[in-house]
Amino acid sequence: SVAPSALAALNRVRCQIFQTAYNPTSIRTGAKYLRRRLRGPSMVKYYPPYEALSIAKIMKQYPEWDIVDEAEQQRLRDIEDKKKRGKGAPKKAKARG
Repeated sequence: SVAPSALAALNRVRCQIFQTAYNPTSIRTGAKYLRRRLRGPSMVKYYPPYEALSIAKIMKQYPEWDIVDEAEQQRLRDIEDKKKRGKGAPKKAKARG
């Protein structure tokens, strides 16, 4: 049988040759997670660019399509309702001078 110190030395040399982490006490190092492929780049590729999701840009690009932006229509209705109740934005001040 081989002495434990010889096995430890062999393990250390093997880790140097194959460029792996030498961890004789089996302490948790997180090396498994650090070696893993990064998720960020593939997640960024999966989702389309944020600007491409704008309904207003799609409406400008394709005016022949009959697209209605429900959120914008609701916003305009809300502004109109506020103005009727006297709660709208104040009028802009005229420049004096």
